[in-house]
Amino acid sequence: MTKRGGQASTKPPSGTRDFLPDDVLRRRYVVGVVESVYEQYGFAPIETPAFENLSTLLGKYGEEGDKLLFRLLLRGEALREALGAAEGEVGQADLADLGLRYDLTVPLARVVAQYSALPRFFKRYQIQPVWRADRPGRGRYREFYQCDVDIVGTDSLTAEAEVCAAVVQVLERLGFSELSLRINHRGLLRGMIGRAGIDEAMEQSALVALDKLDKLGADGVTRELAERGVSERAARTLLDLTAGGEEGTGEGSADKLAHLESELSSDPGASALRDVRELWDLLGATPAGKYARFSPELARGLSYYTGPIFEIGVEDLAGSLGGGGRYDELVGMFGKRAVPAVGCSLGLERILLVMHERGMYPPLSAGPQVMVCWFGVAPARALEIGHALRAQGLKVEVYPQQAKLGKQLQYADDPGVRAPLAAIVGEDELERGELTLKHLASGAQQRVALSRAGDLARDWLDSPPSAG
Repeated sequence: MTKRGGQASTKPPSGTRDFLPDDVLRRRYVVGVVESVYEQYGFAPIETPAFENLSTLLGKYGEEGDKLLFRLLLRGEALREALGAAEGEVGQADLADLGLRYDLTVPLARVVAQYSALPRFFKRYQIQPVWRADRPGRGRYREFYQCDVDIVGTDSLTAEAEVCAAVVQVLERLGFSELSLRINHRGLLRGMIGRAGIDEAMEQSALVALDKLDKLGADGVTRELAERGVSERAARTLLDLTAGGEEGTGEGSADKLAHLESELSSDPGASALRDVRELWDLLGATPAGKYARFSPELARGLSYYTGPIFEIGVEDLAGSLGGGGRYDELVGMFGKRAVPAVGCSLGLERILLVMHERGMYPPLSAGPQVMVCWFGVAPARALEIGHALRAQGLKVEVYPQQAKLGKQLQYADDPGVRAPLAAIVGEDELERGELTLKHLASGAQQRVALSRAGDLARDWLDSPPSAG
C-alpha cells in the first residue's frame, strides 16, 4: 500500500501489528507462564513451518475455514507455466500450491503421520503464529499466536481431563478467576441434529450455523439455518434440544444431561452422553472440575472434531479465551492408520488484550537496570565499565556518545528507557577503581568500588533508598 505521490505507508498490513518493547515483554511473560505449566504436565515443545502444502490444509476446516486460507502463488517458472497452460479464467487452485498454516492442529497431525519414532502417547505443545484471511476487527487479527497443547495416541478421556486441567491452570496462574469451561460432544450434536430431522448430509452446515448462537441468538441461527436449507420446524427443534434445562453449573448441567438422556435413547447421542458423564467425573479430580459446565449448544465449527469439545472463557467476557476437542480421524488423513488425539488451543492475543484492559500484569521492565554515564574519560573505558557491570549480572546500557552529564541522566530517566540507576564515571572515579551509583527516582547516590557495584545495585533495585 502506498500513499499519494508514491510514498510507502509505514503502517503494517491490515490485521497485523508491530510489537514494541513493552508489548514483547508482556507477551514473553504470558508465554513463559504457558510454557511452564504445559511442561509441568509433561508436554514437550515442537515447531512447524509457517506454510504447508495446500493439499495438507484444504478440506480439514470445513467450508468456512477453507475460505480463510492464505494461499501462496506458484513461483518463477511454475507460475509462468500455469498461466501459459490455463485456458479461460484462471482459478486459485491453478496458481497456488502452498498456504500459510490456519491453525497448529493440522500441522501436528502431519508431523505424527510423518515421524514413526515419536512416543506412543505423544504429548506436545506448540506456540507459534497462524494466519487467517479474515476481516480484521477489535481483538481480531489476520496474524495471531496460538498456544496449543495436545495428547496423541489414546482414546481415554483422561487425556481430555489433562488437557483441560493444563489450560485452566495457565489461566489461573495468569490471574483469571471467574472461569467457565464449557463441554459438549460432537456425537451428541449429531444425535440432536438427527432427532431434529435434519438430513445427515447437512450436518456440517448446520453445525457452522449453530456455532454462531452466541453471536446471532436463536432467531439469527434459525434464519441462517433456513438459508442453508433447514426448515424452521427442524431448526426450532434443534435449538430446543440445545436449551434443555436451566443453564448454569451444578444442578443446571445435571438437568441438561438428564433432559437429553430422555430425548436421545440411541447412538450416537446416547453414547456421547455417557462420555460426557465420564468426562465430568474425571474433571472433578482436576483443577478444571470447579469451572466445568455442560453446554449442549456448544458446536465449534471446525469439521475435524469427532468427540468431546470444549471452550474456556471468563464469565463476564464475550467470546472465549481458547477451545479444543477430540479429533480421532485427522491424523489418519495423512497416514495409513487412525490415531486418536485430543487438544486445546489458547488464543494468546485475546489473553493479552484482556489482561491489558484489566491491569493484570505484574511490574515488567524492558529497559536497562543501569545506565553508564561518563565524562572526561575515553569511550573505551566507559565500555569496559559497562562490561564489568554486566559480568556482575546487571542489565546495562552505555550512553553512546559524549555529552554533558545532565543530558545523560535525563536520557536515563526518559519514559522510553526508564533505567532506575545510573553509574557515573569520571576521571576521579576511574583512577580509584570506583563509580558513583545514583538512584534516579530518589536522587540518592553513593561511591562504591566497581567490584562491589553489582551488590549495591541489586540492593537498591530490591529496596529503593530514601532521598540522599
